Amino acid sequence: MNQASSSNETLLFVTGRLSEASLREVVDRLANKLGFAYEVAVPGIQVAALLHVNLLSRRLQVESHIDRVILPGWVQGDLRVLEEQFGKPFERGPRDLYDLPEYFGLGKRQTVSLDRYSIDILGEINHATQMPLTDVIAAAVSMSSAGADLVDVGCVPGESCPRVGEIVAALKERGLRVSIDSFDQSEVEQAVAAGAELILSCNHSNVDWVTKLGTELVLIPDTPADVDSLDRLIDHVSGVGVPFRIDPILEPIGLGFSASLQRYMDARRRYPDLAMMMGVGNVTELTEVDSAGVNMVLAAICEELGIQSILTTQVINWCRTAVAEFDAARRLTYHAVTRKTIPKHLGSSLVMLRDARLKSQSVESIEAMAASLTDANFRIFAEQTGVHLMNKHGHWSGQQPFEIFDSALQANPGIDAGHAFYLGYEMARAEVARLLGKQYTQDEGISFGLAGQLEGSASVHHKSAFSENPET
Repeated sequence: MNQASSSNETLLFVTGRLSEASLREVVDRLANKLGFAYEVAVPGIQVAALLHVNLLSRRLQVESHIDRVILPGWVQGDLRVLEEQFGKPFERGPRDLYDLPEYFGLGKRQTVSLDRYSIDILGEINHATQMPLTDVIAAAVSMSSAGADLVDVGCVPGESCPRVGEIVAALKERGLRVSIDSFDQSEVEQAVAAGAELILSCNHSNVDWVTKLGTELVLIPDTPADVDSLDRLIDHVSGVGVPFRIDPILEPIGLGFSASLQRYMDARRRYPDLAMMMGVGNVTELTEVDSAGVNMVLAAICEELGIQSILTTQVINWCRTAVAEFDAARRLTYHAVTRKTIPKHLGSSLVMLRDARLKSQSVESIEAMAASLTDANFRIFAEQTGVHLMNKHGHWSGQQPFEIFDSALQANPGIDAGHAFYLGYEMARAEVARLLGKQYTQDEGISFGLAGQLEGSASVHHKSAFSENPET
């Protein structure tokens, strides 16, 4: 990362012809803000990514008043060759010219460690007793890999499964920590005998026998609004000497969500030293919205109230990565709360649908690039105004990719099937990015945070018969 330029410096920025207009647009704003003078050099090449030290040595001219030369980050070769030839310092800037503000220290991000957290995740396998053992094991291993500290074996109310001990034992054999979610005495006893370390849950309906097992309990009220029943239960179990944590019960939106949050705050005030748990799945599973943001807010509530564990599920499709989401959220909120800072610019794994920022190009710069093209290679851009497709035969844009492609096809009648597929794939990615507010760069992947990446064509695309020498 370069330091901000001195106001008495003159910098030379090197680029290709296709990027010249965009580079001038970005650098002009930087120069006005930082106070340096600048010039732009285009050493007879279309694409900046194809620049090499050897080519620059032959074509670049650096006047005596230039203080520093900023090259595109793609430039290959030993920069010392250029420094010795021209007697000036040369630097590789960012690969993307729209990252130049960050390169010059504007909006500079500080790298932080997010390896610490204070909240344990219990990942529940819903109705595990009705699943084949191999499926239970696969789900448990997946949850553990995603960040679950304990795997919760979810049983079916009203049924008594004789396989619970076998399930728990199989998970323990794989080095997993296990909890049991059942009010059935037989199931709970099997689980504890096989090595379950936590029992969900205990209220006045089962307190007499479950406390005799000596295993840690999750104490809950007899009904969510019955705070007095939880107080009485705490007094009773405290006298028995069995370890426990309390869960005042998070209720779904529409069924008392805000009131249940208040009960968590009241419980923390009354019991400042007791371990607490929150079943966040009652909100993430039962609210039809992408769960990442919901998990972040719930993690913040837990972190600020000192709630040390949560129970989550990932049954419905919008919660399919709930464990991984909460794992990321607990790290972000721990850093924010302990450092007394906001959880921004720390990590983007939870920014799954929209990117944190877009590097937009103006209509003028896109039109200038289209007007400068001298080869038949297609360039694709996605902006809020629509998708742009261009080569030397024309510039087609709009919000209907099929219409854009049809117009381009008429102007380029010799497109082969392979190149048509490539264009269709890239334009589809561009349209998805445009609709969601994601950054689109032709041939490069589109990140969806911890959900994964929509791969681009860079690794497989070969230039078609339309390709021409980029230096012409």
